[in-house]
Amino acid sequence: MFIDIHSHLEICKPVNEKIENARKNNVKIILTCGTDKKTNRFALDLAKKFNEIKACLGIYPCDALKLSEKELEQEIEFIRKNKTLIVGIGEVGLDLKECSLIEKQKKNLEKFIKLAIELDKPIIIHSRKAEEIAIELLEKFNYKKIIMHCFSGKLKLVRRIIDNGWFFSIPTNITYSQHFQKVVEIVPLEQLFCETDSPFLHPFKKRNNEPANVIESYKKIAEIKKISLKEIEKQVEENYKRIFK
Repeated sequence: MFIDIHSHLEICKPVNEKIENARKNNVKIILTCGTDKKTNRFALDLAKKFNEIKACLGIYPCDALKLSEKELEQEIEFIRKNKTLIVGIGEVGLDLKECSLIEKQKKNLEKFIKLAIELDKPIIIHSRKAEEIAIELLEKFNYKKIIMHCFSGKLKLVRRIIDNGWFFSIPTNITYSQHFQKVVEIVPLEQLFCETDSPFLHPFKKRNNEPANVIESYKKIAEIKKISLKEIEKQVEENYKRIFK
């Protein structure tokens, strides 16, 4: 079976059709990640309706900046109360492309790291244009259930993440992205997941990516690693079982 470790199904329309397409392509697990209060609740509702859908709850770094301290704590408490209904914390992290106030972002991310540790859940990290800062912050906590989503940092940082024992989720645009192809070359299979980031990062540069396309990430990894698609499929499933509950 195939696993899409990261998607945003609230903007994949019509969502029922996208889930059916995924089923036809043997995608048996789809993680949909919340980015704010509204999408967190959508993710929970969708996970209740479909066996394939697993919810991850979090606040996107730029969205977190818009919340007061009290509002952020209230959403963290909401996540805590729904811990049995979710598989991970995310999408959370740092972003210096779309927003600033990095010290405030770091304080917000620390809250989610502590929550992930408390709940013993994997945490899905966004680190655009702030990759090294994110790594330095995460290293302070000595936590292993960390997934670097769509990691675009330098290869020396990739090697640092490997040494830390964390994971990478490889998006479907690996079909044409030389960066992600290089990442896959050096990352052990035991530290890889596949994702679509639907509806973004389409493998063939089209609009509106969807979970059914996650197989394209698997195929490219198999090509780069020079092993069978079945072996990639099996290893990613083992990785999933190892850190998700």
